[in-house]
Amino acid sequence: MSITPKQCGVRFDPPALVVTYSNSHKKLHRRTMPIRNFTKRSGISRAADELIENPRHKKYLESISRAQIEKLLRIIQEHLKGISLQETLDEIKRENTIDPEEDLNKVDDATLIRKKEIMDETFEKNRKKPGDDDFEYEVEMDFHPAIETSGWDEDGESDSDFS
Repeated sequence: MSITPKQCGVRFDPPALVVTYSNSHKKLHRRTMPIRNFTKRSGISRAADELIENPRHKKYLESISRAQIEKLLRIIQEHLKGISLQETLDEIKRENTIDPEEDLNKVDDATLIRKKEIMDETFEKNRKKPGDDDFEYEVEMDFHPAIETSGWDEDGESDSDFS
């Protein structure tokens, strides 16, 4: 039976993930997956692994990205800590947004890995593949000349080491 997720959400009391999905008959169903033994100190990655690997939930979660599952678990965990839903959503949005002015050379390894995952997801979402309606093979574009000039190669001197 084919399952297509339509919506993902959380339930706070007791903690659970809720997935609304349609089956091969196009009928909508709701699946509630309780998150057992989940506390404000639980590891989100481990909890996500347990949910994804659980044979009872696997077919409902296989087409939902791991990042989405971890985000939903984080919302539950922050609620358990007493932080409001809006504050949690704002913090998650800030963490999951790529700021072009941010210097990724100065962030810790975990943050860098997360930012790279976000970039990969964005690339895959926007990627045009053969078979897509708007896919064009060998697109040619003319780029306008640069507005700014760079002075690094204008002095006309050549490097004697490389001549």
